[in-house]
Amino acid sequence: MKRTTRQPAGRPRLRGITARLRIGCFGIAAALTGSGLAADPAPPPNIVVVMVDDLGWQDVSIPLGPDTTRFNRRYRTPNLERLAKRGVVFTDAYAASPVCTPTRAAFMTGRHPARSGITYWTLHADRDTSTAHPRLRRPDWRLEGLAEDDVTLPGLLRESGYRTIHIGKAHFGAIGTSGADPTRLGFETNIAGHAAGGPGSFYGIHDFAARKRQGRPGPSVWDVPGLEAHHGKDVYLTEVLAEKAVEEIRRTGDDDRPFFLHFAPYAVHAPIMPNHRHLDAYRDLDPKEAAYATMVESTDAALGRILETLDELDLADRTIVVFTSDNGGLSAHARGGAPHVHNAPLRSGKGSAYEGGVRVPMVVAGPASSGIQADGRRITTPVTVIDLFPTVLDLAGVGIPPAHETSVDGVSISGLLRGDDASRPPRDRGLAWHMPHQWGARGPGIEPFTSYRRDQWKLLFFHDGPRVELYDLRSDLGETHDLAAAHPEVVDRLLLDLDAWMTSTDADLSIDAATGLPVERPASLARSSGE
Repeated sequence: MKRTTRQPAGRPRLRGITARLRIGCFGIAAALTGSGLAADPAPPPNIVVVMVDDLGWQDVSIPLGPDTTRFNRRYRTPNLERLAKRGVVFTDAYAASPVCTPTRAAFMTGRHPARSGITYWTLHADRDTSTAHPRLRRPDWRLEGLAEDDVTLPGLLRESGYRTIHIGKAHFGAIGTSGADPTRLGFETNIAGHAAGGPGSFYGIHDFAARKRQGRPGPSVWDVPGLEAHHGKDVYLTEVLAEKAVEEIRRTGDDDRPFFLHFAPYAVHAPIMPNHRHLDAYRDLDPKEAAYATMVESTDAALGRILETLDELDLADRTIVVFTSDNGGLSAHARGGAPHVHNAPLRSGKGSAYEGGVRVPMVVAGPASSGIQADGRRITTPVTVIDLFPTVLDLAGVGIPPAHETSVDGVSISGLLRGDDASRPPRDRGLAWHMPHQWGARGPGIEPFTSYRRDQWKLLFFHDGPRVELYDLRSDLGETHDLAAAHPEVVDRLLLDLDAWMTSTDADLSIDAATGLPVERPASLARSSGE
């Protein structure tokens, strides 16, 4: 299969003489200080990225839309509110995909899922996880996920002097491959990360294991590894992982290197299991929704433990904190009440081409020394999790290797964070999402698609047909009125833009099961393509 053999752009992670030749800005400053050419260089910032799993745009108490919604009032996230007050809130932030592995791999490499070939969630390197579609087949894709020769964010930071720590969900690579082990992807420390994307259980009394939760014997691929000391105890997984993060942050007293902490709680991914310590606050909700709300609150409490520890150790003024999610909130199944409504006013949820599947919360805070204008600003410029790769490196003063830089699809948003109009990405830059796979649930927009947003316009190119829909997100955030027939000139322009983007990223379209050929390209549907 083409995708299983596709080599990543760039070159293997820097080793030996190449690594010694490459120096981050703080290394340069230190060298200059030693020669008497500079004095008191600013230390490089610590970096904490909190990558929540399946946390929807509405799963926080901060209103990210024009109005405060019932979901904003339902969920209790005071620590995220605290971070937002001393940081920057992005109202139009997006995951790289409506499912997890593609976004997590894009964050790690800065490369769009279409370019890397990691277009769906991984588990086994020899088994496709896509659900069957009646008329389409998925193209070849990179079933193994990331590999140790990929250029990664933690790898570059580690080579530049950072202590790199992963805690929680990894899901970067398939079982038995190098990408299943975060320490082979640039992390010096790995706690509880492996190939699976969800936990067997959130309860220590279940040993965080799937079959023990189900009352059956034996191991499962979903069992969370490395937490044996907590087996059989009345503890909640999110809280255990938070304490592990606190322990690693406290190590700064014994290790004077700056640290990069990737904190990725398995929450709020299924199985939806209540943290009983928070349940009383949600007794009026549907039981499943009450359980979900406790998972959200537990995740916020974990963020709070991290922020409190940074404050306690006087590290807050040296640390950049990013909070976001890997895809839109789950809504098609496993939730309480009617499906597809849990991200309202956004349409649909995880797995969908609509906004509910890809729009996520994002808050960034940092010290004045990093130049971030941390004043609670709300930024409406569309950004994506893919942008965090170049942004984090930019803020850390670490360069991207030239051979890899040519394939980086994200752009640094440090200009937005610093209030620098000259270096901010344009508001109307095009953003695309590409998932030529059928996810395992049914619902609005849950089918193979490629979509494209430019300014207020969002074009949906569904591979089955193919067919298109057009929405004006400025006036119709819920994507309720398809304007394709009313604005054919906008459709044509965006189809050509999308086609050019697909060419530039080598995006593979779904295969027509009847012909064995890829479905028609977007440009073929544009009226101007035949003129």
